Amino acid sequence: LPGRSVSQVPVAEGKSVQQTVELLTRKLELLGAEKQGTFCVDCETYHTAASTISSQGQTGKLMYVMHNSEYPLSCFALFENGPCLIADANFDVLMVKLKGFFQNAKANKIESRGTRYQYCDFLVKVGTVTMGPSARGISVEVEYCPCVIANDCWNLLMEFMQSFMGNHTPGIPSVFSTKHDSIYSPADTMVQYMELFNKIRKQQQVPVAGIR
Repeated sequence: LPGRSVSQVPVAEGKSVQQTVELLTRKLELLGAEKQGTFCVDCETYHTAASTISSQGQTGKLMYVMHNSEYPLSCFALFENGPCLIADANFDVLMVKLKGFFQNAKANKIESRGTRYQYCDFLVKVGTVTMGPSARGISVEVEYCPCVIANDCWNLLMEFMQSFMGNHTPGIPSVFSTKHDSIYSPADTMVQYMELFNKIRKQQQVPVAGIR
């Protein structure tokens, strides 16, 4: 599976989230990128039920249940600082049955939705990140399709991202540095989205000018 970078792009000064997304996609189209449909990544937060904590004396844990339209038959369950479980789509039904142990923090549901672009060997997804009814930020996922060893393709990814992200080109993702020469997997993409969503959630605790 190819190496991917998932990062956040700040809202351009004096622009809205949607206007900034349009600026990015226009740059991609000027490069010659072609639209290849849409994508969606969503994330629901579950916390350990209060009854479980009090009866077993455990500390509360957060679990993130995520879906990605690139993997329609899979569901991803990620623990904070922990493993990523890849299950089939019926995992959502299981979570309903486990509500005595894990409770859904519905107000924390967050998703990124947008357009997929193909440019030569690169696949780019520019998404609007929303929580509830409002846009909270912008995600950019870039994939270099021919490469399966993440670290082998980072320089190529970086060079391409600079062509349309400029100063907002991200540094190497933490999942790349821990993998060394191992093969990149779908779980690595979901970890990057989880980190991006948590970063955006934290930013919302302080009012940010320019996001509306």
